[in-house]
Amino acid sequence: MEKKTSYTFKLTPAQQTTLQEMLAVGNYRPVVVPHTIMAVEAQDCRVNLYTSGKCLIQGKGAEDFVVFFMEPNVLGGATIGYETIINPESVSAHMGVDESGKGDFFGPLVVSAAYTDPDLARSMKAMGVKDCKLLGDKQVLAIGSKLRELLGVKRYALVSIGPEAYNRLYAKIKNVNRLLAWAHARTIENLLEGVPDCPRVVADQFGAKHVIERALMSKGRSIKLEQHHKAESDIAVAAASILAREGFLRALYRMSTTFGVTVPKGASEQVRNAAVELVRKDGPGVLLRAVKCHFKTTDQVLAACGTSRAALGPDGQAQSRAAEKEAAEARG
Repeated sequence: MEKKTSYTFKLTPAQQTTLQEMLAVGNYRPVVVPHTIMAVEAQDCRVNLYTSGKCLIQGKGAEDFVVFFMEPNVLGGATIGYETIINPESVSAHMGVDESGKGDFFGPLVVSAAYTDPDLARSMKAMGVKDCKLLGDKQVLAIGSKLRELLGVKRYALVSIGPEAYNRLYAKIKNVNRLLAWAHARTIENLLEGVPDCPRVVADQFGAKHVIERALMSKGRSIKLEQHHKAESDIAVAAASILAREGFLRALYRMSTTFGVTVPKGASEQVRNAAVELVRKDGPGVLLRAVKCHFKTTDQVLAACGTSRAALGPDGQAQSRAAEKEAAEARG
């Protein structure tokens, strides 16, 4: 089994003192990390003890540090292999929600929600479910297919907002996080159709919690919403991240076939060149059907083709703040 590279523990005052005393005399290099009591570089890992009492251990040597140092000297007991006993909520019945495509110029915004319980969590871990950012595209497609088979139609939900709908919504909302909150809320509501008794949902902390809660309709008002930084460490959120990424990748493949141009991921120079090729082939209006027009990349593509946003109509006029700032500076 692959070793984990990140561990978090909540230490008592006595455990914090023990850890500080041991790190002070060992072969560790102190480093400066905001909001920490102590932070050091150990062998193949970093140890941060925060003022809150949280201890974060990260790096390829994190598991060995926990097994051979933390457990016998600070924690006073075994933790690795017993995570579900120490933190039963991590595999208890709940759903996770995540998105893909938010930072990609081409393609849709895809949001997925996945349900888990102790039995499903074991199966997910066995098939290699983890944050999709740690997986290659082929792994995402393979694991995503297995996940959908495991969960069936009632235990996951997917909301895909294609470029045309995305551009219409952004023209009205003019805020990515509000649009994302709406999509999260719809996905949660859809999954509650299949698992109406699901007690809570875990999501990444991309914006104000109340924005998602306000967007929930009657079916989702009673569910407990939890937001965490790096929420993909939760098995349900990790599963949702894979399903969302799988949906996004498959959408790009379909678009490539539809438009006759290879549609790449991201917002790189390669992406701009593909968009320029598409505009020269089908005209500027094709961008409304292919990309998220509020990106500043839209202006670069249109300029390269000798035109401007005026060719896109009302749904193509809204720009992100960065794009608006650049446009204003260019106008002088």
